[in-house]
Amino acid sequence: MKIAIAGASGRAGSCITAELARRGHHVTGIARNPDKIAKLPNVTAVTGDANDRAGLARLWAGHDAAISSIHFLASDAETLIGAARDSGVPRYLVVGGAGSLEVAPGVRLVTTPNFPQQYKAEAEKGAAFLDRLGREKGLNWTFLSPSALFDFGSRTGKFRLGGEQLLVDSVGKSWISFEDFAVAMADEIERPAHVRARFTVGY
Repeated sequence: MKIAIAGASGRAGSCITAELARRGHHVTGIARNPDKIAKLPNVTAVTGDANDRAGLARLWAGHDAAISSIHFLASDAETLIGAARDSGVPRYLVVGGAGSLEVAPGVRLVTTPNFPQQYKAEAEKGAAFLDRLGREKGLNWTFLSPSALFDFGSRTGKFRLGGEQLLVDSVGKSWISFEDFAVAMADEIERPAHVRARFTVGY
């Protein structure tokens, strides 16, 4: 498949790019500084700006899927969703956040008293992005939320998938590596199971 990813030089984006390339997909990696995108087989690095709707739509056009791996505070939902719609891509996938996941019915993680203040603005904007996607009529979208702790680790290929609820392990820890998040994203592209929906991944 031909897959374009905005934010391909970032932490999650670089792992998704590597995972897709590893599987033999043709990846167009988009970043403001394409020199920061790892040089890998099947990856073409190009210059692009996530805040340029028309330019991003042109870069995404002609691909089987487009992925946003952009910090929510550094982007605009209308711009990204509009670019995806304008591009005509059959699928639009978003690297989401954990803050919008529920810890109890109707209670999002970001609203809980102990949610780290330094991540709150990003999490709130991510939740608003998801809500905006839910109102989008003309787009085949998927929003993949990581677990609460999201960092570099190992590619194990062993994890759980969930829906709207935050996943925690047997000792109450909620976590996923960038590498395994990338596996879950690539699996979803190859075998669509969460169309016009959000899902989550964790150990």
